[in-house]
Amino acid sequence: MRLQKIVYALPVLLVLTGCHKAPPANVAATVNNRPITYGDIDRIYLAQFSAPSERAGDDLMAIQKMEVLRTLIENEIMLQRAEKLGLLATDSEVDTKFNELKAPYTQEEFQRQLETRKMSASDLKTQMRRELSIQKLVNREIISKIAITDKEITDFFNANKPSFNRAEPTIHLGQILVTATPDPNSRNLKNDKALNEDQARKKIQMIEARLRQGDEFSMLAENYSEDPESTPNGGDLGFLPMSAFEKSPPEVRKLLLAMQPGQVSPILPGQGSYRILKVISKEPPGQRDLNDPRVQQIIRDGLRGRKEQLLRNAYYEVARDEAKIVNYFAEGVVEGTGKTK
Repeated sequence: MRLQKIVYALPVLLVLTGCHKAPPANVAATVNNRPITYGDIDRIYLAQFSAPSERAGDDLMAIQKMEVLRTLIENEIMLQRAEKLGLLATDSEVDTKFNELKAPYTQEEFQRQLETRKMSASDLKTQMRRELSIQKLVNREIISKIAITDKEITDFFNANKPSFNRAEPTIHLGQILVTATPDPNSRNLKNDKALNEDQARKKIQMIEARLRQGDEFSMLAENYSEDPESTPNGGDLGFLPMSAFEKSPPEVRKLLLAMQPGQVSPILPGQGSYRILKVISKEPPGQRDLNDPRVQQIIRDGLRGRKEQLLRNAYYEVARDEAKIVNYFAEGVVEGTGKTK
């Protein structure tokens, strides 16, 4: 019976996918009639993926470009929300961020950075305007509405009290992980994954540069990290006993012992991966009490992170349901054209 329903539904699906008029030239998708072009996809694709001669076959290229388009659609939905609420970033805000990004480099170095990312200065400012606008939306519609009560903190502590009893010195770590082989279970806010060694190296170098420029560690982790477990929590790995690092390379253990809370490591290469670590705090052994301000802050940050992730996901789903999206790229694939431009 279920098979019959699927078979009966196929003609309806084909009618629905074919009901749109022919797409305008070079338009891959529209969000509320605002176009996203194949040129937009190609610009990001060339910055994220390897040179054409190194790419895999057409099918893999189409999959990669559809992932890029999915991210562009998500960003456009949120940008239009920001625009509707009068939250678009101003020229002054964009210029300030642009100058902060540019400050650590000479003119020649900055130009090389742009060339590596396949962007002009104008392209970068456009991207910054979008990112700043979306962040203003998130701050107003999501973050400002999160409140953690004392009761929630107390309840969490009582339910997890053994986890605050340290049998040995522990270290609270954050992580940004980039791998040369994409994990299908990994998903970050940018839907950005490296697909080979060269892409992984360039991506982690970009992240390190943004950390040096003052970008927030947890924000970069949510946007770009490829660890399925820690990425949704801003890269937070929680508290780890120092004995957990006994089998780590000696230089890594030595580095962690020397780093102070708030410090970020250099790029740490591994087998098929790269990572950057942040020491959030270090704790001596013993039972922690709820009256300890550090304990309260740890719990508050963890609860806030969970609520923010939940609200972000829910807010986007509502915004997406209210948007009119036409994905001409996907329709072309379904109809057998496999159009990638």
